[in-house]
Amino acid sequence: MKYTVLRAVAVSSAATLAVLPRAAGVAQAPAEIVAAAPRSAWTPIPADSLLVMDLAPNRAGKKRQIVIQLMPAPFAAGHIVNIKALARSHWWDGTSVNRVQDNYVVQWGDATEKKALPKDLVRVADSEYVVAAGALPADAGPGAPSGKGATAAASIAGTITPAAPDGWHDRDSYAPWVAVHAGWPIASDRNSVWPVHCYGMVGVGRDLSPDTGTGAELYVVIGQAPRQLDRNIALVGRVIAGIEHLSALPRGTGALGFYKTAAERTPIRSVRLASEIPAAARPRFEYLSDHSVEFARYVAARANRKDAFYARPAGAIDICNIVPPVRVVAN
Repeated sequence: MKYTVLRAVAVSSAATLAVLPRAAGVAQAPAEIVAAAPRSAWTPIPADSLLVMDLAPNRAGKKRQIVIQLMPAPFAAGHIVNIKALARSHWWDGTSVNRVQDNYVVQWGDATEKKALPKDLVRVADSEYVVAAGALPADAGPGAPSGKGATAAASIAGTITPAAPDGWHDRDSYAPWVAVHAGWPIASDRNSVWPVHCYGMVGVGRDLSPDTGTGAELYVVIGQAPRQLDRNIALVGRVIAGIEHLSALPRGTGALGFYKTAAERTPIRSVRLASEIPAAARPRFEYLSDHSVEFARYVAARANRKDAFYARPAGAIDICNIVPPVRVVAN
């Protein structure tokens, strides 16, 4: 029954879109919608959810800083506990970026595999790769639009087909249902829910199952979304700033993109939680709320580009192409 209700809301959403502000004569581009979004449409990211990684400066002496937003509850809860413990103990200081595989991942941690880990790390079961659908709010779970009310349903207008009556939510190749929850792309089989491997997502390196990794070895996706990894490995966050300092590194010379020699590795100077950095120097970010009308317009515009550059709107979109925009907040 709930899917029938959603289709009814979605079909009527064209009228909702029609009353939203548009540039005279030409549809607004997604970037224009984001730029015009009011302050009320943005949600701050808590400092204790930001991991700040400083690499050694590049050859020109330029600072290289990467900021990772950690996954919110209920996802990857055990691994997030470990990652925060590793950051607070400064465990990553003096480790390195050890692997850069083209169109796949960049990985970092202790290349020697001999550095002692903090004693309070928890063992995480692979059952934590997914959470029960009922663990999410009613408006974010399977069968619900990606935000609240008819304005959020506007985001699927124009992507509905006989094969995908719920629009972009059920056009995914890897899952029956996709959505955006609290700023994160998620997928579902309508019983369980899990985060998905999009560009910039950060996961936990592991050995063969049932090992799930400690969180000490992390990787970031730098290529086409490897969605086959979904539910097979823990996702714990995403890079929201400085990914160019990782994606542009020289590719590894060994198997799977691992560097063969220590000289090839990029040293990590420090990794800190933003909450541990003095307030004046602390990076601050916010994301475009997926419950805002601006996000609905942003998704609709990306799925049906009608601005000056596009002659043929796609009428479809991939979940990894609608990850909510993030912006820096000035101190």
